[in-house]
Amino acid sequence: MNLRDLLRTSLLYRYILRAHIGPFLFSLSTLMFLFLLQFVMKFIDQLVGKGLSAWVIMELVALNLSWMLVLAFPMSVLVAVLMAFGELSGRNEVTVMRASGVSIYRMMAPVLVAAALVAIFLVWFNNYVLPESNHALKTLTVDIRRKKPTLTLVNGVFSQDIQGYSILVRRTFEKSNELEGVTLYDYSDPAQNVVVTAERGAISFSPDYRRLILDLTDGEIHQLDLAQITSYRKIRFSSHRMLMNVEGFEFERSSESAFSRSDRELGAGAMRHIVDSLRSARAAIEKDVRSTMSVTTASLLGTSPESSLPPPPPHVSRATPLTLAITRAQETRGMVATAAFKINELARQTNQYLVEIHKKYSIPFACLVFVLVGAPLGIMSRRGGFGVAATLSLGFFILYWAFLIGGEKLADRTILSPWLGMWAANILIGLLGIYLTVRVGRETLLINWSALRRFVPRRWREEAPDTSEQGTS
Repeated sequence: MNLRDLLRTSLLYRYILRAHIGPFLFSLSTLMFLFLLQFVMKFIDQLVGKGLSAWVIMELVALNLSWMLVLAFPMSVLVAVLMAFGELSGRNEVTVMRASGVSIYRMMAPVLVAAALVAIFLVWFNNYVLPESNHALKTLTVDIRRKKPTLTLVNGVFSQDIQGYSILVRRTFEKSNELEGVTLYDYSDPAQNVVVTAERGAISFSPDYRRLILDLTDGEIHQLDLAQITSYRKIRFSSHRMLMNVEGFEFERSSESAFSRSDRELGAGAMRHIVDSLRSARAAIEKDVRSTMSVTTASLLGTSPESSLPPPPPHVSRATPLTLAITRAQETRGMVATAAFKINELARQTNQYLVEIHKKYSIPFACLVFVLVGAPLGIMSRRGGFGVAATLSLGFFILYWAFLIGGEKLADRTILSPWLGMWAANILIGLLGIYLTVRVGRETLLINWSALRRFVPRRWREEAPDTSEQGTS
């Protein structure tokens, strides 16, 4: 390739990339706005009217922008590719390029390189920025909800966040943790049905944040014994204190575990170390089980003198070898069942971390997959509007996220391999994109000569005879 061809290729690539920049930025800003609007609409009741400062609300929103950005980037790539190639095809520029010897693969090359750079950025973002953002968000949420226990209570709506209780509050106050019009259903005791009502109340946490304290005034307690339906008791009180166990609740934790990191707050490297530790623990349990089974089998068969059955206890005078063997087998079965439960639990935890590791790479890789499927679809649609691109993208978005979410659930339950659960969507859509790309690349080229005329010098067009209507007389 000489310098002239290299310059032409460079100009062509720059032109194609320039056609993608505008749609990409537009779709990215639009999707971020939609994600942000959805978040605000979902949590507006928990943020406004709870006494939180504007700075705290802005910090909460800013920390949630990280996961929105991770989802919006691949979507924006698909929308931008559909819009750009659709517009180029609609203006017959794709036809001109192909008539000049530029294949669809060369047209897609700069876009694939740009998508690869975006994917590399997302991999770095997922491993270093997103975990820190998620951890900071959890820390801020824990701190806010410790100071404002009424944050999750919505006026006039039953709250069932605490297991075994259902709480209805008519009114909360911004400047305090006081309540008004409290109705509480207590399901903690299956033998009794308890309903507590109060005119006023106050909510707080114990010093260790393991119990929720509810101080009620001017109310009633209604108790119904479910074993004896006729046993009903009604108690009126001027003041009553209730303690509800919230240990293990999402945001009510001890000070030590409040700042520990979950799988969504770790990078791939840290999670690999955890996976190695879990696998080592699983291997150790399996080794112990095999060793115990070997010793037990040898003892029962009498092939291991040093591991022979123990002598019968003094109080078992007529114990036969068969009875001792049955007892030993039952003990071994219980030990194996316990070990199997531990192994399954370790496998489940291992899969959860592996799912998060694969997710940090599969979502960025979707940028390349969406280029493969978006470029041929944009050329075939021959339209570059945002509405057309959004319509074509919707089906792929639903398909991709359905496979991603479904694969994550199945992998967490050890039904599906973590890598398959996270990469199935990329594999399926990628194969479809390759098929469409090859099909468009092999299509017979129909040259639009009227479009090519604008690239011919004017003096040549004036001298050349117009043969477009020859043979029609």
